[in-house]
Amino acid sequence: MPTTGEHFERAVSIMAKLRAPGGCPWDREQTFDSIKPYTLEEAYEVLEAIDNRDWDELRGELGDLLLQVLFYSQIAQEESRFSIDDVLDRLSNKLITRHPHVFGDVTAETSADVLRDWEALKAEEKRKRLEAGGGKSAEPHDPESVLAGVSSAIPALLEAHKLSSRAAHVGFDWPEIAGLFDKLEEETSELKEELRNPVVSRGTGGSPVPREIFGQRRHRLEEEVGDLFFVLVNIARHLSVDPESALRKTNRKFRRRFHWIEERLRDTGRGPQQATMEELEALWQEAKRFETETTQ
Repeated sequence: MPTTGEHFERAVSIMAKLRAPGGCPWDREQTFDSIKPYTLEEAYEVLEAIDNRDWDELRGELGDLLLQVLFYSQIAQEESRFSIDDVLDRLSNKLITRHPHVFGDVTAETSADVLRDWEALKAEEKRKRLEAGGGKSAEPHDPESVLAGVSSAIPALLEAHKLSSRAAHVGFDWPEIAGLFDKLEEETSELKEELRNPVVSRGTGGSPVPREIFGQRRHRLEEEVGDLFFVLVNIARHLSVDPESALRKTNRKFRRRFHWIEERLRDTGRGPQQATMEELEALWQEAKRFETETTQ
């Protein structure tokens, strides 16, 4: 039976052949930037397979995600930047240095201790790397910030979760979840107050209101809605719930129930456009009951 190393080397050699002269024209044309969208797509497909508990699909999706790593590493090797060996060595060394409670003489009794030590070690590694002139900081004005290293390119809900988690590690947090619900009410009230401000289409004398006025209005609404999201993310964090995963599951639930409504309406030769809001709401409640009965 082939070893794990032999399986991995086979995948690496296949990727190299695809990129070599005489290989696949499409693979040979790809660059770091061109395959970025596929990386994001494959990561979400991994999450979907996990949510569905589809283990056979997960096996394939993890392979697709690993392909992205091999692809980037092969391009980097062709450009004499680094190789897959460098990637693996960096990973192994990181796992060892960031787990001193396993590979060293540090004690960590709880997962909270592990996370605290992990963040401290990560910050120290970054500080040394920047001092040595290696790597690039996304926060050149304050590379030693507690929030340094949280990418602004990740999904906004995940970014909010990471930012608030980092701040919580240094004590900037609500001590009890009740305070977050108070904050949620406060932010909801602020949004309602903003919505009470009338939106006029004409100024004094019937002159049009400048476009920037409407732009300012939209900006304020975005801020208030954003504040609401941020509080909800913090509530999820206090409950140890992944907000991205929670919203994704709610999105799927909405899809299922709305599709059920469409099917019922289709049986009568209609679509949602031909139904009243009262009828749609009644069908929605039926969809909820049907879903509850079929999952019990």
